[in-house]
Order: sequence, then C-alpha cells, then structure tokens
Amino acid sequence: MFQNTIQGETVYGNLLNGEWVESASGHLLEIRSPVDGSLVGKIQAMTKEEVTEAIQDTKLHGKTWAEWPIHERAEIFYRAADLLVERAEEIADILTMEVAKERKSALSEIVRSADLLRYTADMGKSMEGQAISGENFPGGSRRKMSFVRRVPLGTVLAISPFNYPVNLSVSKIAPALIGGNTVVLKPATQGAVSALHLADVLQSAGLPGGVLNTITGRGSEIGDYIVTQDGIDFINFTGSTEIGQHISSLARMTPLLLELGGKDAAIVLEDADLDFAANTIADGAFSYSGQRCTAVKRVLATDAVADQLVGKLKARVEQMKVGDPREGAMITPLIDEKAAESAQKLIEDALEKGAHLLTGNKREKNLVYPTLLDHVTKEMEVAWIEPFAPILPVIRVKSIEQAIEIANQSEYGLQSSVFTNDINKAFSIAEQLEVGTVQINNKTERGPDHFPFLGVKASGMGTQGIRYSIEAMTRPKAITVNLRDEDLS
Repeated sequence: MFQNTIQGETVYGNLLNGEWVESASGHLLEIRSPVDGSLVGKIQAMTKEEVTEAIQDTKLHGKTWAEWPIHERAEIFYRAADLLVERAEEIADILTMEVAKERKSALSEIVRSADLLRYTADMGKSMEGQAISGENFPGGSRRKMSFVRRVPLGTVLAISPFNYPVNLSVSKIAPALIGGNTVVLKPATQGAVSALHLADVLQSAGLPGGVLNTITGRGSEIGDYIVTQDGIDFINFTGSTEIGQHISSLARMTPLLLELGGKDAAIVLEDADLDFAANTIADGAFSYSGQRCTAVKRVLATDAVADQLVGKLKARVEQMKVGDPREGAMITPLIDEKAAESAQKLIEDALEKGAHLLTGNKREKNLVYPTLLDHVTKEMEVAWIEPFAPILPVIRVKSIEQAIEIANQSEYGLQSSVFTNDINKAFSIAEQLEVGTVQINNKTERGPDHFPFLGVKASGMGTQGIRYSIEAMTRPKAITVNLRDEDLS
C-alpha cells in the first residue's frame, strides 16, 4: 500500500517492482513541516541492502522496458499527466506544508509537471533516427550506409532537491523513461513525501513494475553508497555545488547531469525601465523566499540609476507578505533553522563591513524577513555566497565593464539578467557573461521546460530541457551496412 495510517500518522512505503514496501530495518524518518512543525508523514529509512535490491530490480526490467514502443510509453505519460491534474489540489496541500511553498506556487508546480509529462511524450514520439551515406565524406562510398538511432543507457539514478520535489523529480524521470531507461528515484528527505505522491501517480497510470523504484533515507547514510553502485549507468542530480562536486568525485566513469548552485546577477543600465526592473528583480529574488538556484542573488546597478532603483526595490520589498504559505505569503519559513542561521550570518557580515540595511534583518526561528542591502562591496561574503534565502545585495558599479567583471568573478555561472532598452548593448553584454543563460529584460528563471537549461563553472555539468535531457540519457548506436557490388546491381 502506498501509505498507511497508524495511530493517526501517515506512513509511506517505497515503490519496488510495482509494490509499495516498508523497510526491514523498521526505522522511519519523521517529515515535519517548516511552517509549524506539524508531522507531514513518515518515510522509510532504507538499508544499503535494500538500496542494492532496488537498483538490481531495475536491471531485471530494463530490457523489457527498452523494447516497449515509444508510443506506448507516451500513453502512460498522458494518463499520468491527467491523474496529476486530478490530484493537484491534494498534492499541492502536501507540498505546501512539506517545503513551506506558497499554496499558489505549489499548485502551479503540479500543473507544470503535468505539462512536462505531456510534452515529453510528444517529444519522445517525434525523435527519429538517421541514415548517413558513406559517399558524403571525401573518399567515401555509397556502398556504406550507417543507420543511427538512440538507445537507453540503462538505470538512471535521479536525485531531486527539496525546493521543487515534484517538478525536479519528473524533469529527470520522464526524459529517462521515454528514452527507454529504468529509474531509481532518491528524493531529498524533506520533499520525499511529495515525490512519493508523484511516483504513485506514475504507477497508477500503468507504469510497469520495476521500471521506476524509489529510495528514501538520509543522504548522509546511504548517499555515497547509491552513487557508487555498479548498477547505476547515469546520475542526474539537482542540489548544492558542494554535494554535486562530491558526487562527481565518487562517480568515476558514470556519466553525470548536474544542476548546482548559482549567484545570478541582474545588471541594470541607465536606460532601463526602472519600475519594470525593480518589480521583476524583486519577484525573481524573493519568490519562494529565494530558495531557488535561479533566484536573482545580486544586483549590479550603475551609479547613474542606483539611487532610484534601490528606492523602488525597497518599496516593492516592503509590500511583500510574510508568514504562512497557506495564507498566500510570498516570504515563508526557510526549509530549516540551519538555513536561517546561515542567512543571518551573511547579513551580519555585510552590515559589519559597511553595507546599508534598507529593510529586513528580522528573523523568527526559520522565518527570515526579506532583506535588502545597499552599498555591498566585493569584500562582503554576501557578494559571492549563494544565500538560498530572501536576501538581495545591491552592488553599485561605475560602468558596464565593471558590472561584467564582477559578474564573471563568481565561481558560479548559471544565469544572469540584463535590463536595458538598447538591444545592441544587451546582446553585447550577454556575449561576455560567463553563464549558461542570459535573460534580457526578465528575471533569471528555469523555464519553459523545453528550453536548454545549463550552468557553467561551479553551476553544473550538462544540459537539461526536455529534448536535451532525453539526449543526455540516451546514446547513439550506429549499425553500418556494407553493400557488395552485386547488391547494387
């Protein structure tokens, strides 16, 4: 059974070979809400032996699944998308309490995930092979013809984060499955309940047993063990740069797709629409309390507009609703008190070194109020460290060249924004920024989900986006036909 109610508490199993099972260890992990400390549910703390079993089980079903026609795989995705929408309210309620995401955003995540399933199904059906004639290459011959198609890699380990437990699980699972792979899903402990509901939806839509198995437990206890198992053929991870680099060091020859941290800069020029820029930057920086890898994490404003811009930012930030995500608050409790403590240290370091506090610097347990800092300098930690909290530092620059220089000095290279009404300047700056994506006159953001999404430097490895993810988790296989003279007669 997917979930049991024991003495009024909901206990979740793990999906193994089409059945929901409990760990033989008898150990359960309590998932408590960052909002009010209430119990969201209990999940299994799986043993290393059970992790091995989950991986080996996918190997038993891999060949059969890879032989399924793509259009039949796609039909499961369409059904899953419909089921996800049917259960959207229920899952959004759980997601809201489990990760303290504002209710409207939680519901949007569910609907977006259903759209991703449908688009992945469509994309899978549209992918075609290739026939290459040998005569196209100098010295080649028409007697040679190479037929190239994409084949699965095997078992994909999908490791999803707490902040988008449904969307960033399905963005890994769906492209892997449509490509013919089997998947082992290891969600973040906080966020696992929401991810298990997604797995239940996929199973209910008709996914065969053993094609998708789930693993729950603390990463500190089973994380290294999972990523070093011989049965894992690809690792798709979203999380911190620190953990991503650690996984990379352990993975040896296992191919990786890593979505890691960022320090996304918004560069604001003299000719920008400042009202639009301020509103867009504020939304990009503070939505979901800044707990997004693509959140705007610093503003680089030229001296000519900095005074006006910070005034508009301050006014916008002070209007933000703070508190309970069920009541429409934009600024909600951070995932835990450790995150709030780290955020507070960044604020204190900046103030001690001369930053100007415009608003914020207030904390109630793990609830950090939106904080806007002006006159931030390169000597302050908040200029470089990713806060994953509602903190926005403003760095004043004398020129475009200085803005580009500071933006590129970061160890990260996920995204940047440029606000200007001069499209030539925008493209010139975009070409010089060392990031995966540059947003012109918009906040930094992940979607749409079929766009390429990637980071450079410490922000990641590989390219996501539905088609790109399918290609990353499959490989070309060439079969070359060599014709004899009589075959051509």
